[in-house]
Amino acid sequence: MTNSEKALQMHEQWHGKIETTAKAHVNSREDLAVAYTPGVAEPCKVIAQDPEAAYKYTIKSNTIAVVSDGSAVLGLGNIGALAAMPVMEGKAVLFKEFGGINAVPICLDTQDTEEIIRTVVNIAPAFGGINLEDIAAPRCFEIEDRLKELLDIPVFHDDQHGTAIVVLAGIINALKVTGKEKEHCRVVVNGAGSAGVAITRLLLTYGFRNVTMCDINGIISKASPNLNWMQQKMTEVTNPDGQTGTLADALQSADIFVGVSAPNIVTKEMVASMNRDAILFAMANPVPEIMPDLAKEAGAKVVGTGRSDFPNQVNNVVAFPGIFKGALEGRASQITEEMKLATAKAIAGLVADEDLNENNILPEAFDPRVAEAVSKAVKELI
Repeated sequence: MTNSEKALQMHEQWHGKIETTAKAHVNSREDLAVAYTPGVAEPCKVIAQDPEAAYKYTIKSNTIAVVSDGSAVLGLGNIGALAAMPVMEGKAVLFKEFGGINAVPICLDTQDTEEIIRTVVNIAPAFGGINLEDIAAPRCFEIEDRLKELLDIPVFHDDQHGTAIVVLAGIINALKVTGKEKEHCRVVVNGAGSAGVAITRLLLTYGFRNVTMCDINGIISKASPNLNWMQQKMTEVTNPDGQTGTLADALQSADIFVGVSAPNIVTKEMVASMNRDAILFAMANPVPEIMPDLAKEAGAKVVGTGRSDFPNQVNNVVAFPGIFKGALEGRASQITEEMKLATAKAIAGLVADEDLNENNILPEAFDPRVAEAVSKAVKELI
């Protein structure tokens, strides 16, 4: 049985990967009177007088909404709200299993920016945080920014920031392995959607000075036609040499490649044209931009992918459960840039220097230390 066949079989058995379970058990009239009417009126009255009391008396303190419009689901694209449900259920499972956080999948049958914003604002009272998921760029940028302005609970688009945090964590350790310095590295990010933009922004915040973005048409510059508003904005802080040309042109004498794009678009010749001991994170799934063995044959020193069957898996699950765990426990109103940097450093720090090598730059998703380390890093900045 293939993995695809087994996945279908198990999803049919599960009839959904999550369920609601009751903490309050109703086995008598007294139980009913306490959990529901008339007893339930007491916490309602307290919360009506003091909204903060909702964190004391309801699930709000440890529950988030996983919100998607189904417009950019995994590698499947715009498949809609209903087809996005298995992914959002899966995300809810990961929040619970890795962070101890209750998560509710909410798939919205609209891809209108204003409708999405309005809906999330209207459901927000029930939740302690909002995790945006699989919403296409550039709409996702405006939705997140607006929700952060309108809500007093953390809003986090994991496709952007979770990916960026884990990439930075891996690069921090890859720099140690290769002896390269961030200030002197040329970085190429291929893919100018939500993940590519967020990765670029976080690398610049961390201190990289020379980052060039590419899309399907090649190097993104101020002269590039048909850029969306976010890509145009990124031209102000990237490609400092004003390069034009193809991805192959961008990779010549580059030190780091980060791919969040398409399969098999990087050749051995492109890798060979990079600087010595190059770092490649080829994260297209399920087929990366270049297979690790080919990249290594062409001279790359450190290679990471999004896959679990190769070394150095770049996996968001080492970031988002702990981030929300820390934000909820610390009652953060936002997840800041400082928190993202601190989280990346905390993840990188879980691989001891004596254990670092080209095939071991990131902790495993199942490392029990991860969520606590990330949570602690977040809480220290609240």
